[in-house]
Amino acid sequence: MSGTGMGGEAGAQHARSRALAVLRIRSRALAVALLPAAVAVVLIVAAAQGRIDGSGWDSARWAVIATALLVLLLAAAVAAVIVRARPALSPTVDLAESAAPDLYRLVRDLAERLDVPPPSAIALTPDCDSWLEDRTHPAHAATGQGAMPARFIRGGADVRSGRARRVPAAPVLVIGSPFMWWMRVGELRAILAPVVAGTGPSAHPDIAAARRFVRGLDAAVGVAARPGLGPLRRIPLGFVGSIARLLLRGCRVHAAEMERGVAAAASERAQAVDYGVRIVAQEQVGLAYAGWDRLLTRVALPAWRMGRWPSRLDAGVVSALTELSRRDRLAEGFASRLGERPACDLLEEPGVADEATSLLAARLFHGGPAEPGPDWAPVDWAAYPEEVVDRKWRTEAARLHRVLDALGERRDTEPAAPTLARVIDHLTASDSEAGERLAAGIAADVAGEEAASAPPAPGPESWGTDAVPLFPLQPPRTGRELLADHVTAMVCCAAVDTAGALPGLDWLDGPSLLVDDVRRSDLASPVLTLVEDGDADALRTWLSSVGIRPEKPVRLV
Repeated sequence: MSGTGMGGEAGAQHARSRALAVLRIRSRALAVALLPAAVAVVLIVAAAQGRIDGSGWDSARWAVIATALLVLLLAAAVAAVIVRARPALSPTVDLAESAAPDLYRLVRDLAERLDVPPPSAIALTPDCDSWLEDRTHPAHAATGQGAMPARFIRGGADVRSGRARRVPAAPVLVIGSPFMWWMRVGELRAILAPVVAGTGPSAHPDIAAARRFVRGLDAAVGVAARPGLGPLRRIPLGFVGSIARLLLRGCRVHAAEMERGVAAAASERAQAVDYGVRIVAQEQVGLAYAGWDRLLTRVALPAWRMGRWPSRLDAGVVSALTELSRRDRLAEGFASRLGERPACDLLEEPGVADEATSLLAARLFHGGPAEPGPDWAPVDWAAYPEEVVDRKWRTEAARLHRVLDALGERRDTEPAAPTLARVIDHLTASDSEAGERLAAGIAADVAGEEAASAPPAPGPESWGTDAVPLFPLQPPRTGRELLADHVTAMVCCAAVDTAGALPGLDWLDGPSLLVDDVRRSDLASPVLTLVEDGDADALRTWLSSVGIRPEKPVRLV
């Protein structure tokens, strides 16, 4: 029995039965659309045979004919939108076989062991997940998207009619790029086994047809809901969308159960392949997700906000997970795996693939541009402390003093150069009132800068891959959070300029302050006490312990 609660053969039968249920909904919708036409044909034949006569029957016949034509026209319009609508594709980095021959060979050998068709192509995604994706829709081929054009293979004889039926080409295998760098080759093969096994059910004609129908309905709903439609298009597409939503509601339970059966069948089929290794590999999946999340939110996000994108995120995840293994007692021994062959060795040029997925991650999670540019430049890990951390601190410190100037807090007796003492004096002068005003000013300034640098809204046909953050990493920061960040940045600038400290990179916590080559992680509490309570005693004690002179001016960007 598989983890989904049903055996392999039972799961396959369950998936096929649910696929037939979805197709029956499609057939019923077609029957409803043809019903007025059938009634009209009956009336026309009856009138031709002289079985009905009179003006009443003539009026009824013409009314039914008109209704039938209208329904057929509407049904044809709905069907055309459903068939032509382009299903959403996951943004990925496609891997040609020449770029990863060893990986293609591993996947083909795996498919042969599982006795299923091999995936048609392989792609990478900047996420900790792997799946199969159908890219055979004609609209994808027409726009150049997807890993292969729409083509079909012969096979899958229809036992009910005895006729050969068209079966769509195998789906594309999408692999989470963090797995490629953290997993060992054997572990990657083990976790891909149940995914690759899913190509078997995908080749079944009924399951493939049911999936195409559901994807078409979902795409039609998306077309009807896209922004920027004029009234001449919004009204008819709104009607199409309502029909598609109605059919989707009818298919939802059957489609979900179909996919559950497919997963059960694939999992059962993969049981015999590297089962023992898969148990260990699943532990690595959870660890990879934890390290990847920390790397994105703590390390990559600060760089993205400054117009820089780390060009080796996947290589960074190895450092982050190694550090996590060192700190977390539950992860002891995981770092010893690094002596085994990593899965990224299956790529011809791992650095090129890492850079491409790193840029895609910035687009997905932050909304960065599709291509590098003067305001969107890559950064290596070696340059991260100087080009990101130090610049971040000085940019925020400059904003802090700029807002103070706007609030009219600069006095003639104050030094021209900005100092940490000025910030402390302001926040302790009138406690919460001073903090609220400063926090509001910083929040407004940040919002203005973000609005000015925001990418243009995507067109109606490019929402899936254009420069919009499909998966924002963090909610908008509050004014208090921004104020605490800016005060921390000012303290760090003062530490670098007056106490010989250095900007650093912590793989799990992001920008960090190094004092005598030791990371100081005890700054957050004194800063929060100052920001929230207007009490600077704890911060002054901390500054004294480090040797920072708050009255000295700091260099700003």
